[in-house]
Amino acid sequence: MQILIPIIIVVAIGVFAGLLLAFASKFMAVPSDEKTEKIRECLPGANCGACGYSGCDGYAAAIAAGEAKPDKCAPGGETAAKALSEILGVEIETEKKIAFIACGGNDENTTKKFYYDGMPGCAAAALTIGGPLDCEYGCMGYGDCVKECPFGAISMKDGRPVIDENVCMACGVCVDTCPKHLIKLIPENSLARVNCSNCKRGGAVAKACAVSCIGCGICEKNCPVGAVKVVNNLAVIDATLCNGCGTCKEKCPRKCII
Repeated sequence: MQILIPIIIVVAIGVFAGLLLAFASKFMAVPSDEKTEKIRECLPGANCGACGYSGCDGYAAAIAAGEAKPDKCAPGGETAAKALSEILGVEIETEKKIAFIACGGNDENTTKKFYYDGMPGCAAAALTIGGPLDCEYGCMGYGDCVKECPFGAISMKDGRPVIDENVCMACGVCVDTCPKHLIKLIPENSLARVNCSNCKRGGAVAKACAVSCIGCGICEKNCPVGAVKVVNNLAVIDATLCNGCGTCKEKCPRKCII
């Protein structure tokens, strides 16, 4: 009997606590938003932050509340856009993009002002008088973007990061990670790309990297459709005008257009 009474008390407490929790879950529960749930189901669940929100849940709630545009989910692409269009009753325009590293420099065609032996990483190296390269705009190749890519779309090759365009979801994490601001999101169908971010011109630039843009303007002068302009000593290609003729690539003396 002495053992039975404590057992009964413990069981009674457990039953009471269970009933209390059941009551609380029913009468104190926050009502779910059906619209938000439907929107959330359309999103891929990558939680990459490309939309500007902490995750898919936050983005879905913002869309439902009218606080965010429904065209910000890069990983979801056309699939998510189509599903969201049906729910929201609006047409969502999407253009598939990919990340592009605007630097063609590597260990063979770039020169260094010193050898860096500090904390590993591009962010740390960039704090040391702009990094070890003579070209202050060049990729240092320590792989911060490789580590941060949530989809494993970036790998290292010949001391430089390379993006697998078939895997890239254009989430933009690498864009925010690069301390040199070399990575940008561009339309997937971009036919010509300037593989450089250098904004200086002259002999020193040419010596720092064998494939740097020096702002000579030859590509601009020879483009038959006016798709290339030299802005701040750097060639810029308008993807909406470019027809992929290849003239700029052929004429470029530095071979920095691909």
